[in-house]
Amino acid sequence: MPPRAPRTTDALPSAEAARLERALADSSDITIFVDGTAFRLPAGAREAVVDLLARLGAGDTVQCSSVAELLTTSQAAELAGISPTYLRNLTDAGDIATEYRGSHRRIRRSEIEHWLRRQGSRRAGSEPRTEHPAAGL
Repeated sequence: MPPRAPRTTDALPSAEAARLERALADSSDITIFVDGTAFRLPAGAREAVVDLLARLGAGDTVQCSSVAELLTTSQAAELAGISPTYLRNLTDAGDIATEYRGSHRRIRRSEIEHWLRRQGSRRAGSEPRTEHPAAGL
């Protein structure tokens, strides 16, 4: 799934912002409804939504964007079940995309998961060997 573009929402009109700010200040119960169904969000998600609403209530313009989970070379290699050296070779060859933070490689979790799926597809599509590779020598 391609990354989503950041979304910027203009500040609310002052009357709406004030009403939202009062509602947030007067309540500890934040209920999210989607198509008439109430959802209980985990604490971190609830705090993010309340923060977004508080910023709108303060009259701020807000921007919402996703942050990809970046792994170190060691973490990515462990997830893929390969050695860090082999992973570095794969990134050098362009088989797995990498980003740099200074001189340190960072790999998106989604890149490792995509590589693992491709590896599984290649294995599933390959013909089983019927003879030892050295038998034809």
